[in-house]
Amino acid sequence: MSLDALAQTFKALSEPLRLRIVHLLMQRNSLCVCDLMSILDQGQSTISRHLNYLKQAGLVHHWREGTWMHYALVPEALVPLQAGALQQCLQQLPELAADQEALAAYESTPRQCGRTASA
Repeated sequence: MSLDALAQTFKALSEPLRLRIVHLLMQRNSLCVCDLMSILDQGQSTISRHLNYLKQAGLVHHWREGTWMHYALVPEALVPLQAGALQQCLQQLPELAADQEALAAYESTPRQCGRTASA
């Protein structure tokens, strides 16, 4: 990884909502935009804008299933960040505990995109 690429990674993670998205994606193999909208209580354009920023930094990849876009972390992109340490740090933040609870509650209801949850 180049210095510029590493700087771009840290820049992408410098925004609280993007950190929240990364934290949620660390909890699941993938999430749909509709999932993130519901869990984070944000509009589609806000979620998509932040996902695009993460995508441009090479941190997530996406694919379409019907009308829904799904996102997952690019594991090798997080290696320089020691993903385990980052995940542990994020899990200790009180602000993200509510997201974790919202994710669990959300997964107990039918999902808009029709997919089942996968840890």
